[in-house]
Amino acid sequence: MKKQFNRMRQLANQTVGRAEKTEVLSDDLLQIERRLEAVRLVSHSTHKRMVTCLQGTIGTEGEKRHKKLPLTALSQTMQEGGSQLGDESLIGKMMEVCGEAENRLASELMQHEVQIERDILDPLNQLAEVEIPNIQKQRKQLAKLVLDYDSAKNRYFQLSKSAISSASNQALTVKADCLKEEMDEALKKVEMCKDQLAADLYNFSSKEGEYACYYVMLLEAQADYHRRSLSALENLLPAIKAQQESWTEKPAFGTHLDEHLKRSNREIALPIEACVMMLLETGMKEEGLFRIAAGASKLKKLKAALDCSTSQLEEFYSDPHAVAGALKSYLRELPEPLMSFQLYDEWIQASSLPDPDKRLQALWVTCDQLPKSNKANFRYLVKFLAKLAQDSEVNKMTPSNIAIVLGPNLLWAKSEGSLAELAAATSVHVVTIIEPIIQHADWFFPGDLDFNVSGMFSSPTAGNHTSYHGDYDSGTLERRRPGSQVVSEGDSRKESTPHEASSTPPPQRNGGAGSHTTTPTPAQLGMSTPPAGSRGPSPHMVRRGTKKPAPAPPKPTNPPPVQPSSTQTPSPPSGTTTPVAPSPKPGQSGAPPPSVPRRHSGHMTPLQAPNHPPHSPHHR
Repeated sequence: MKKQFNRMRQLANQTVGRAEKTEVLSDDLLQIERRLEAVRLVSHSTHKRMVTCLQGTIGTEGEKRHKKLPLTALSQTMQEGGSQLGDESLIGKMMEVCGEAENRLASELMQHEVQIERDILDPLNQLAEVEIPNIQKQRKQLAKLVLDYDSAKNRYFQLSKSAISSASNQALTVKADCLKEEMDEALKKVEMCKDQLAADLYNFSSKEGEYACYYVMLLEAQADYHRRSLSALENLLPAIKAQQESWTEKPAFGTHLDEHLKRSNREIALPIEACVMMLLETGMKEEGLFRIAAGASKLKKLKAALDCSTSQLEEFYSDPHAVAGALKSYLRELPEPLMSFQLYDEWIQASSLPDPDKRLQALWVTCDQLPKSNKANFRYLVKFLAKLAQDSEVNKMTPSNIAIVLGPNLLWAKSEGSLAELAAATSVHVVTIIEPIIQHADWFFPGDLDFNVSGMFSSPTAGNHTSYHGDYDSGTLERRRPGSQVVSEGDSRKESTPHEASSTPPPQRNGGAGSHTTTPTPAQLGMSTPPAGSRGPSPHMVRRGTKKPAPAPPKPTNPPPVQPSSTQTPSPPSGTTTPVAPSPKPGQSGAPPPSVPRRHSGHMTPLQAPNHPPHSPHHR
C-alpha cells in the first residue's frame, strides 16, 4: 500500500514537472512500441471483418459447417425441384445437374473456410488478442517499476541531503542506507523488465514479415478455392450443355438458320415449311396475302406455337394472314438474312446491271453462291412465292407486290442504323432482286418441288396441290402490274415483229388489261391487277407508274418466230423466259381476250419487249 502511494505521488510530481522522469527505452524501441499498437488495432479490425465474410459458423466442425451453408440449402432445393419435374422436363434435368454443382461448390467453400479459419483467422486473433497484449502488459509493468525506482531515488536524495546537514544524526544515515538498497533493488527490477520488453519488441519487429504472410496466405487460399470451384464447374458444364443441346424444343424465331436446322435435323426451317403448307391449304386465293396485317394476338400465339414445335396448328388454317405474318416475322427476325450478309454487295451489283440478260445471269451466279442451307430454304420459299403469284388475278399478289412486301425481310445491309433507315436504303434494290427471281423461278431453280419436305404435314387439297410447273409458260411467271409503262426483262410474250410488240400488247390471261411492268416501288404495293373487263388502270395509277420509268430493254435484232401455244414441256435453263400464252383451262374460252392498247405519256417513245430470254449459265 505504501509502495502504491509512493507511485501515485511520484507520478503526480512528474506530471506537474516537480520530478524528473527516467526514460529507459531507446528511440528504436519506442518506435516499435508505437507500431505495435497500430498493428494490434488493424489486426483486430481485419479479423472481425473476415469473420463476417464466412458463410459458415466459426468454430464448428466441417460436416456441421457444410450443412449450414446457404449453398447446401440451394443444392437441396434444386435437387428436390428436379425430382419433382422429372426427366421429361429440361428444367428438371438442368436443376438436378445444377444441384450437384452447387453441392460441390458448397464442399469446396466449407474446406476453404476451414483453411481460412485455421491458417489466417486464428493466427491473426492470436496476434491481436494475445501476443501484442502480453508485450503491452510488460510495458505497463516496466512503467510501474520505473515509478518505484524514481520514487526511491527521490527519497534517497532528499534523505542524503538531510544526513549531510546533520552529520551527527546516525538514524538518518541508517535510513539513507535502507533507501539506497531500495533504490538499487528497484533499478535492478527495471533493468530486468526493460531487457525482457526490449527482447519482445525486437522479436515482434523481426516477425513482422511473418505476420504479413497471413495476408498473402489469404489471397493464396482464395485463389486455390476459386480454382477448385472453377474446375468443378468446368467438369460439370459439358454435361449440362450436353443436356441442353440434346433438347430439341428451342425457339426457332431469332435463331440462326444453321443452328435451328442442325438442332431439329431438318432441311427446311420449321416456320417456313409449316407456314407454306398452311398457306397452300387455305391461303393461295386470299387477297392481299403478306400485305394485310394479321391480329397481333393471333400472330403472337402462332409464333409461340411454332417456337415450341407443336403440331396443333389446325386453328390457324382459318387465318392465312396470321400465317403469312408469322412467315414474314421469322424471316425478319433471323440474325442473318436468308440471302446472306456476305453476298449483299453481289446481290446489289447484280441488280444494277443495265442489260436484262446479264442481270439475270448475275443474279443466278450470286444465288448459286448461297450457303447450302440458305439456298435450300430460299429455293423452297421462291417456289412457293412463284406458285402464289400464279393466282395473282385472285389474290392480287403479283411478283412485284410479293417482292415489295417480302423483299426487305429476305435481304438487308449489315450496318448500323435504325430499322426505317435500313429499309429505306435497301428496299428498292431488294425488290429489283426478288421480283425477277420469282418471275423466273423455274429458271433459277429448275425441277419440281414437294412442299411437304419433312412429311409431317397433311397434303393440301387437290385444288391447291396442282403441278407446280403446269401454270407456267416456258418456265416463267406472267408479270402484270397496273399503271406500268416500261417492260422489264422476260416480261412480255414474243411477237412476230418489233413493230407489233411496240404497238399492241400481248393478250393477257383471264382477260386482264394489257399492262407492262416497271421497276417496283413501295408506292405500288397497294395496287392490284384490274379485274377482267376493266378499262385499265386508273389515272392515279398511271401517274404513279410514269413517275420514274425504268430504262427500256434493248430492241430485237433478229426476233425468233412466235412459239405456238402448245402443251410443250418447258425447259427452264435453256428455254425461253418469255411467257407464251397458256393453253385454255377447262371452263375458259380458247380465244384470247381482246388486246388493249398500251397507255403511255405523249413525250415517251413506245417500248419494245425483250427479243430473247437470258442465256442459261453453263459455268459459275
